[in-house]
Amino acid sequence: MAKSLIIVESPHKAKTIEQFVGKSYTVKATVGHIWNLPTSQFGVDIEGGFIPKYVTIRGQGKVITELKAAAKKADRVFLATDPDREGEAISWHLSQALDLGDNARRIEFYEITPKAVKNALANQKSIDMQKVDAQQARRVLDRIIGYPLSQLLWKKVRPGLSAGRVQSVAIRLVVEREVEIRAFQSQEYWTIDVILGKKTGETLNAKVISLSGHKLEIGNQAEAEEHRQALAGADYKLVEVKRKEKLRYPQAPFTTSTLQQEASRKMGFGSRKTMILAQQLYEGLSLGPEGSVGLITYMRTDSVRVAEEAQAEAAALIEERYGPAFKPAKPPQSKTKAVAAQEAHEAIRPTSVVRLPELVKPFLDRDQFRLYQLIWARFVASQMMPTVLDTVAADIKAGGYLCRASGSVIKFPGYLEVYQEGRDEEVAEEGSILPPLQIGEELKLAKGGILTKQHFTQPPPRYTEAMLVKALEEKGIGRPSTYASTIETILKRVYVQLEEKRFHPTKLGEVVVQLLIEHFPDVVDIGFTAELENQLDQIEAGERPWNQVVKDFYSPFMSDLAKAKDQLAKIKIEDEVSDVPCEICGRMMVVKFGRFGRFLACPGYPDCKNTKPLRKELGVACPLCGKPVVERRTKKRRRFFGCSAYPACNFVSWEAPAKKPCPRCGSFAHVRGAKGGPQELVCVKESCGYRGPLEEESDGE
Repeated sequence: MAKSLIIVESPHKAKTIEQFVGKSYTVKATVGHIWNLPTSQFGVDIEGGFIPKYVTIRGQGKVITELKAAAKKADRVFLATDPDREGEAISWHLSQALDLGDNARRIEFYEITPKAVKNALANQKSIDMQKVDAQQARRVLDRIIGYPLSQLLWKKVRPGLSAGRVQSVAIRLVVEREVEIRAFQSQEYWTIDVILGKKTGETLNAKVISLSGHKLEIGNQAEAEEHRQALAGADYKLVEVKRKEKLRYPQAPFTTSTLQQEASRKMGFGSRKTMILAQQLYEGLSLGPEGSVGLITYMRTDSVRVAEEAQAEAAALIEERYGPAFKPAKPPQSKTKAVAAQEAHEAIRPTSVVRLPELVKPFLDRDQFRLYQLIWARFVASQMMPTVLDTVAADIKAGGYLCRASGSVIKFPGYLEVYQEGRDEEVAEEGSILPPLQIGEELKLAKGGILTKQHFTQPPPRYTEAMLVKALEEKGIGRPSTYASTIETILKRVYVQLEEKRFHPTKLGEVVVQLLIEHFPDVVDIGFTAELENQLDQIEAGERPWNQVVKDFYSPFMSDLAKAKDQLAKIKIEDEVSDVPCEICGRMMVVKFGRFGRFLACPGYPDCKNTKPLRKELGVACPLCGKPVVERRTKKRRRFFGCSAYPACNFVSWEAPAKKPCPRCGSFAHVRGAKGGPQELVCVKESCGYRGPLEEESDGE
């Protein structure tokens, strides 16, 4: 009896599905895409209606041959590629390459579990050509933009460069933030807090917020001193106390974008690492006696919808594990931003919440476990009751001044019992717990109870990876599933650099953005690029023909390209001069860009061909020889720290040094202890052995 054939992309996915479907099915993997546009040609037939000329990816010819042979033996062929546009396009490529005709049936599932796979087999369908068209339009648009623009940059700026529809906008965001920072002019301002005592001996801290009904704005130390003297002689009386209950609701379960952001904030994962780990959790991992099983639902989604069955399972776990008070009367409903074509998708969640993180931990590696734990906690928290805070705001009169003390206490932890969302920037605390207060009671200044503080306004922060992903999503640029490759590309091309986990544009990045803004405004226009994404959604929904969308873009773009070729002269980018002399000829070395990032080279080339790695000194001494410690990278770009005298001195550390050296010997020291908890400074030099409290960084007071 002939077996049915199921084709998926990944061998891991195939292995997991094999366990569910029984001996009447054969499961094989394509090992990724089988067709793509050629790398050395334009690959799009413009005159023929923008038809892409696909070629077989190198090495995939053997795979196609094997799949063809298996398909001929099968009574039916089920194409089980991922449930998105890219997966639909792969299924269509397979149907064409394998000559499947009517024998091809499409099946979709959003989690790799026995029930999901069996339901998909029972609800087989045809390939969705509207999804295929949307993906095809994306590929053709990206080729129309990227291929000629990259060639132009090669000729006019530097070989090895590239440009693209999404990456160019991402670079522009980083460059424009840098322009804002450079233009920013810091302004001095001062604040005043007062520490007040009750007759019972209890104290409270209040901020001075207004004078004579107007917001208190203090521009310099002299003004601050005038207010301090006036407050020192004032009588303090409590005039109003406001108490209210405040509800803090949980965040929705993860989408692709929010997962990338939170994994970056909480664990320092790059977008690519997050997606690789999520793919592993989705495709299935061996859980010992249970066998291989998919641990999370599909990880490329813009939706926050949750299946009723999953909500019911979560409600039962919450009631049993945390108590009835933590379970809402009705399952929470998160509002989704997903377009209509994606409403069938779910948020990223565990395939079963009863697979507790501690139960699967023995079967996962450290990073797989950390990501699974994050997804599990976020989903469970999203199904819980809100946190209830008791908040108090007390207004205190001091002559013409109004001071305000505020505080809060958690009355009911709700979802915070399980999960608290990370933040991109530090956020002011809601206040401490206040002592009992009565309207009309008089308060006294404590000794030294007037605190004046100097501050300076700060420029907007540079983007972290989480912040850049968030900005791209909010502005509708690209799709979250593409952000990892976008960020990887702009780093690889040295358009931007990561320094202390923040993106800085390079001179090259700034030049390229300026060139694109001047000659190709639509390509780097945020609104225009976002509108193209909307048009791709319309193609998927069957509202617009894909080649018409491409045609509308093509004509004006080619006109801009022709003008740029005529107008652009060869652009010279001046090298950055370092403070490192060439030990061969004495010239000051310059910073160059190579395939592994920046390096130092002698400007006397070709007479002097000296080069050396560009090492960032960290201001701490090597514990073995006393030479400066520098930041280094492995061949796989993993960061470590070592002595600048290598190979004469072989000191290395995977752990970053503290911002300040050991106060006893000036050597390399680490910060030890949990972030947010007690921390100490520990010297790595055995003969020193210093351990002491970590001093807080100055805030400019």
